[in-house]
Amino acid sequence: MLIKKLKALGAGLTFLLLAGCSTVSLDEPQGLCAPKGANTSPRSGDYACPEPEPARAPAYAPPPREVETSPVQTAPILLPGQEPGAGAAPAARGAGPVRIALLLPMNSSSLGGAAAAVRAGFMASVERDGAGVTVDLVATDDSTGGTLASYADAAASHEVVVGPLARPAVSALATGGVSRTTVALNHPEPRGNLPRGMLVAGLSIEDEARQAAEWAAREHPQGRVLILTGNAPWAQRAAAAFQARWNELGHTGQRFDVPSTDGRVDQGVIGDLKARLDVDPPELLFAALDVVELRQVRAQSGAAIPCYTGSAGNPGRAAPGAAIGELEGLRVVDLPWLVRPDHRAVMVYPRPLDAEQPLTMSRLYALGIDAFLVARELALRPGGPFVIDGVTGRLEVDPKGPRLQRREAMAVYRNGNFEPVDAGP
Repeated sequence: MLIKKLKALGAGLTFLLLAGCSTVSLDEPQGLCAPKGANTSPRSGDYACPEPEPARAPAYAPPPREVETSPVQTAPILLPGQEPGAGAAPAARGAGPVRIALLLPMNSSSLGGAAAAVRAGFMASVERDGAGVTVDLVATDDSTGGTLASYADAAASHEVVVGPLARPAVSALATGGVSRTTVALNHPEPRGNLPRGMLVAGLSIEDEARQAAEWAAREHPQGRVLILTGNAPWAQRAAAAFQARWNELGHTGQRFDVPSTDGRVDQGVIGDLKARLDVDPPELLFAALDVVELRQVRAQSGAAIPCYTGSAGNPGRAAPGAAIGELEGLRVVDLPWLVRPDHRAVMVYPRPLDAEQPLTMSRLYALGIDAFLVARELALRPGGPFVIDGVTGRLEVDPKGPRLQRREAMAVYRNGNFEPVDAGP
């Protein structure tokens, strides 16, 4: 087990610039980049994440922030239901900095790129908001056994552990290995009740789909939806989540399968869809498709019917004069980091210099920022609920649940940019 000391407050945080993946969307947490066969449920196809390139200087220094200069006073952080002394914080520490362990598969050939993106965002957050906090990087490989052993060592000497990142390790930890307040970066399988002391901060396409259903229901209270469903597993899950929430809200809808092969949608299917929309048009569409598939469908079927989608359908901000016409008016649920760059909670953090960084890496970088904010609050407010206006959304956290609920940003794609939409009730 390798523990590499990182300084929480230091001059000149450098950011890892990551080369692109072959897809623009990812699964939870959200999609760890991995080759075919890795147990990380990629959103769209099989793809591999690159190794991080040499570090470069940040795009800009974050603005100064007023903080208390006295050290944070910490007491043992107990898991709900524990008595003092059961899994207590490190002995004889007294007052001193909060210790947070960041557990990431930095030594993994398949997950190293994703881990580097999370680490870069995490340390950007530490540099801005880390007064009174010490962070230790616990670098692991991608084996579940090795990760759990590293977790046990980190839990013995830190108040909060952030990680693991790979779903198999999170799932194994959730079965009974949690011994310290833990912020998992992925969702365990199967999903269900979490053990005491564990919160899940990983991103979720199902949560995005449910939020899209609520947004659509507010705008179309009597609406009838047609759900366009790709053949990838993540698309099937997103469509099911949207449909379930849509039905709970008292609405009806049908699915229409839009299969693709290597990113190409069958032209006969698009023709059938166009004929259906001409004869019996619904009030709205929900697209459980990636942006490549969605562009093909909208190019043939038109953009007259309002269409909602999650982050997989986000085309990204276009260069001046390069807007994607067939996606004009698309309603997108995604992270504020990507669709609300002018939001006050987003503007204070630096971005990597690589303007061409894939959206998958940008989401993981943003996840790292908010993961630190959550871990810090858990250490400073043990047992109490709190709300964070973060770069991945509005986070409502109840450690006693344990539960973390995220509300992402909503925006409409117009002329290559995103117009924010009020979150509503």
